Amino acid sequence: MNFFSTFPKKWAVFYNTFINANGYLEVLNGLKNTVVIAVLGLIIGIAIGTVIAAVKVIPPYKRITRFFHGLGNVYVAFFRGTPIVVQLLLGYYVLFPLLGISLPVLNVCIIIFGLNSGAYISEIMRGGINSVDPGQMEAGRALGLSFSATMMLIVIPQAIKNILPTLGNEFITLIKETSVVGFVGAADICVAFRYIGTNNYEFMIPYLVMALIYIVLVLIITLLIHIMERRLKRSERNA
Repeated sequence: MNFFSTFPKKWAVFYNTFINANGYLEVLNGLKNTVVIAVLGLIIGIAIGTVIAAVKVIPPYKRITRFFHGLGNVYVAFFRGTPIVVQLLLGYYVLFPLLGISLPVLNVCIIIFGLNSGAYISEIMRGGINSVDPGQMEAGRALGLSFSATMMLIVIPQAIKNILPTLGNEFITLIKETSVVGFVGAADICVAFRYIGTNNYEFMIPYLVMALIYIVLVLIITLLIHIMERRLKRSERNA
């Protein structure tokens, strides 16, 4: 028996679990958690990555600057050099218990994904800052703004425009990487469809539907990024 001949039966089993057994509630909850982890993780990552990138573009003339350069390098090396699963396990089972911090598993996932994203975004942001004309920094300083004020008000907004497509790719990566949060007991899309499959021992249709949902999420994000890029280009032409 091939897939096409057994598909109606497999679909009927999936439909019964998904609709009649309220499996869709698990999927909706998993989808919500997936989006929340990815969105908040990206926001945290942008904040951390921007700070690290700003520190890295400061010439390391002073001892304190060299210290923060080294600290940023260690941070980036750790989070880029270890799998996200290892980071989740270390955070949930080692780091937070050692610190005496008790957090819901969803909050732990958001923090770890934010820290992980910050390491990648720091390098993305650094490239974006370096792509801005150095004259922009000089103009800001000539107007009497401090280095930090010039960076936050003039340089970084322009850098974000330059790296917007790359930030979109980072968001897509976060969406897909949330599939590992089940290792620490968080409920995401993968956990939801695994729950549906284990209820009837039929995994083919649930996993196909799960893959389709991920594809739709990625297409939506890609569309939103294209819309933002077009609006930015339009605003630049009108400026």
